[in-house]
Amino acid sequence: MHMSPLYPDQDYLLLRQLREGSIQSFNLLYEKYWEPVYDQAFRRLKDRDRAQDITQDIFTRLWIKRNELSIDNLPAYLHVSVRNRVLNLFEKERRYIPFEELLARNMHLYGDRADAEALRHEFLKAYHALVEAMPAGQQSIFRYYYEEGLTTAEIADCLQISRKTVQNQLGRAVATLRANLSHLFFLLIILTFTGQ
Repeated sequence: MHMSPLYPDQDYLLLRQLREGSIQSFNLLYEKYWEPVYDQAFRRLKDRDRAQDITQDIFTRLWIKRNELSIDNLPAYLHVSVRNRVLNLFEKERRYIPFEELLARNMHLYGDRADAEALRHEFLKAYHALVEAMPAGQQSIFRYYYEEGLTTAEIADCLQISRKTVQNQLGRAVATLRANLSHLFFLLIILTFTGQ
């Protein structure tokens, strides 16, 4: 169901009253737009509970941020809000598995050889040392994303920086790890296939 402003003048009035703290105006907007917002979220997610959570979050933010938001077209604002929330949810669900967890999951691949175990230990030690050596800001972004599961948008909001900056810093951090750990990972693979 497409969200089109049936009464744009009424929306403008209700939004103005909302900015002044009118709960009644908020309730009228909520009743008018809850279903189309939910329908859009459900079409994208195919999950009723998550669609309902996103819908509630959007309207909660609309109330909490009512004094800060400058909205000319409420249906367009809600449409973009749903899209962004769904994309953020997908990004969070696709986040990378931390190195430690990845190695633990694949422990059986490496066998019980002492040299493989020593190399695993060396790999993790080098990984932690590289993370600790990152510049403070980059390290925070890296940990937020890979260890706490925040999306790039959430990190940007938390640190008050642009999402592009977060993405750039993550890219540099991963490139550093890849460049410095690839030789250890390669040796692990060699041991896996030659020592069984």
